Amino acid sequence: MIHFEHVTIRYPNAPEPTLCDVDLVIPEGELCVVVGRTGVGKSTFLGAINGLVPHFTGGHLAGRVTVAGRDTRTHPPRELADVVGMVGQDPLAGFVTDSVEEELAYAMEQIGLSASVMRKRVEETLDLLGIAELRHRPLRSLSGGQQQRVAIGSVLTPQPRILVLDEPTSALDPTAAEEVLAAITRLVHDLGITVVIAEHRLERVVQYADRVVLLGPTGSVTAGAPEAMLRTSEVAPPLVRLGRLVAWDPLPLSVRDARRHVATLRADLSGFVPEHRLMPAGPAVLSARGLTVRYGTTLALRGVDLDVSPGQLVAVMGRNGAGKSSLLWALHPAGPRGGGTVTIDGEDPATRRGAIGLVPQTPSDLLYLATVAEECEQADREAPAVAGTTRELLDRLVPGVAAATHPRDLSEGQRLGLVLAVQLVRAPLVVLLDEPTRGLDAVAKARLTSVLVELAHQGRAIVVSTHDVEFVATTADRVVVLAEGEVVADGPTAEVVVASPAFAPQIAKVLHPDPWLTVEQVERALLSRASV
Repeated sequence: MIHFEHVTIRYPNAPEPTLCDVDLVIPEGELCVVVGRTGVGKSTFLGAINGLVPHFTGGHLAGRVTVAGRDTRTHPPRELADVVGMVGQDPLAGFVTDSVEEELAYAMEQIGLSASVMRKRVEETLDLLGIAELRHRPLRSLSGGQQQRVAIGSVLTPQPRILVLDEPTSALDPTAAEEVLAAITRLVHDLGITVVIAEHRLERVVQYADRVVLLGPTGSVTAGAPEAMLRTSEVAPPLVRLGRLVAWDPLPLSVRDARRHVATLRADLSGFVPEHRLMPAGPAVLSARGLTVRYGTTLALRGVDLDVSPGQLVAVMGRNGAGKSSLLWALHPAGPRGGGTVTIDGEDPATRRGAIGLVPQTPSDLLYLATVAEECEQADREAPAVAGTTRELLDRLVPGVAAATHPRDLSEGQRLGLVLAVQLVRAPLVVLLDEPTRGLDAVAKARLTSVLVELAHQGRAIVVSTHDVEFVATTADRVVVLAEGEVVADGPTAEVVVASPAFAPQIAKVLHPDPWLTVEQVERALLSRASV
């Protein structure tokens, strides 16, 4: 179905090719997961499947990519649209209409399907992805996760033979992600559709994979069975890393697989109590009372109160549309707020320039200069900070970003890393991050955790809106759960996430009801036992 024949892709001014001599076949009816570090070329690999690379992105492609027998060198994306449906990392950038129903119908209109067929497929897709209640909503009024589901639906309605998805679950809550992946799996199993997914949150998708394609740092590409590829991969989900640690064979790819091996591990961990990040106490630096946000007839926040002390690292969780982004924006002076008050050390944050730093869900909105170097230099001047400070932060988060690169040419993870560096260099008293791990691999997330913990130790208050349960387990000391604009849970991370089937990390699910959250906690306990 998809055939790469000695494909090398090089972009202008790049010192090395992004993909190098790729020789690969993806058969019909397989679910293939593309794995690799941030910025390694996953989006380029996906774009080569439908001809976006190089017809749209530029660059030079040597070798040949054929899709359903069509050569992408001679067939631009418009001539592959009936075969390949693609959803990029930024769903909003791909929308061409104003409402959900119109967007689902648009692609079918372009290929001339009858009104009766379009109506039927729209209804099927609304039900398949659980978005029927959104059918009349304006696209821009949706949460990021809701937009992502609509984007997936818009490429499903023409019923392509190949579905290419770049980070399809990055903005989805755990339950919604499971529903979307279950729907995608049904398309593979029941209809024989070939699905190629690039995803950093491997804990969500790898259990469904027929094949893993691993991209290396030098442009190399290898493929094979998931267990074999992940056994040595630098990028791996927590369950796989746990399996490596305790030498489980076969390597578990799902919680169910892992629980079959867990009896011996439980015995080894008996008597040990996992070490969790302590939640700092003290007077609140950030205090919010009665926050209300309304979008038209939709009440996004319903009188929310929130206090955050210096040094606290708070994760805000909840299903898509629960009000997480609305809360972060309501805390910021520039955000919409229908009612309520926010104070920083008892003062109005609007009177304290730089007291709050916010990284939005679409970080590229904050980038406006022509090169990475210019963005870093400008951030240093505005902070003010010693020259090179922003660049140093960027290298800590996502090293290796070329200074002369235009920010719009960066991968989603690299662009996020740049915006994080630009915001964090100002060292605001309160740091607000909306989905900061989108596009980041596990290593980059560990670097982000290190930076955030360092800021917390300096007395900064940090509030993170996220669906990334593994990041929360590693990073946060407190979790606030929202539902329909109201706080329904608030407490130490271990207490909140272990009690929640939806927001528990993989290790907590395997070792439930014991409050283990991360592989690192288990490793420390086993090392302690071995040293006794």
